Formats: sequence, C-alpha cells, structure tokens
Amino acid sequence: MELLLLALTPENRAALLVSMDYGARIGDVLSMSTEAARTGRWNYREEKTGKRRRVRLSEAHRRRLLGIAGRVYVFEHRTDWTRHRTRQAVWKDLKRVARFYGFDGVSVHSARKGYSVAKYRKSGGNMAKVCKLLNHSDEAVTALYALADEFSRYRDFEE
Repeated sequence: MELLLLALTPENRAALLVSMDYGARIGDVLSMSTEAARTGRWNYREEKTGKRRRVRLSEAHRRRLLGIAGRVYVFEHRTDWTRHRTRQAVWKDLKRVARFYGFDGVSVHSARKGYSVAKYRKSGGNMAKVCKLLNHSDEAVTALYALADEFSRYRDFEE
C-alpha cells in the first residue's frame, strides 16, 4: 500500500492515510471540514450508517491536512470550493496507480480494511474491540474486514 500511496496526488494520499489510521470510510474523510483539521477534533455523522463518531486527529495529520485544506473542506472539489471532493475522484486516482503497478482488487475501501486487520492483530484477536472501533453493529461484518488478509491468502492459494 505504501507504494500506491507514494504515487497518488498529495490530497488523495492524505485522505487515504486518514482512512487507514482512523478506520473511517473515504466519503466521511472527504467531508471533513477545514475547521476540524484546525482544531484536531473531528466529529461527524457517518454517511452510511448515520452513527456519530468522534476522532482526535494526531498532530502529524493536522499539519498534513492544514497544508492542503480548502476554505470550507479539507478536500475541496475540483471545480467548486463550496463542495468537497468525491469518492470517485480518489477512486480514479487509486485505480490509475494500481493499474500502473499491476495491482488488482485495490479500492478506496482497502484502507478501512487495512485498519481493521491492524487493529485485530494489535488487540490479540479481540473482535468485539475491532467491532466497536469500526462502529459496526455486527461482529460477523467486522470479521470480514478484520480477517481480510486471511481470506485473500486463501483465495491466492486456490488459484
């Protein structure tokens, strides 16, 4: 993933790094306000589930985000500063880079899955803890994320 990140535009790299480090969906990351980056307190309602989430941004993330921040949103839309960047814009950039390096199956959601795998390992296999971190209601869904590396290993073995 590090290789892919290096080849992305700085804005898209920053968005995926936030997703990887905090487990947020890319759409939620892209809607982050410049004010949230300024204060380091990112409070938002998840677009997909409607659940509330509070994140304390690290100083490194704050500096990175403020360096690219727009007037209203950290990740400004390409043509309209009053709107935030779209998920498709990040996806398109990531696909371009993945195609160049010959990687298959990479998406913007891979960052969230990577977060869950890392947290699962760090917790010593505590699925309930990862479930809470991802704001999931069902541990079975969390297992699909947290064990993503195991599933891909099995798939590779079968081929």
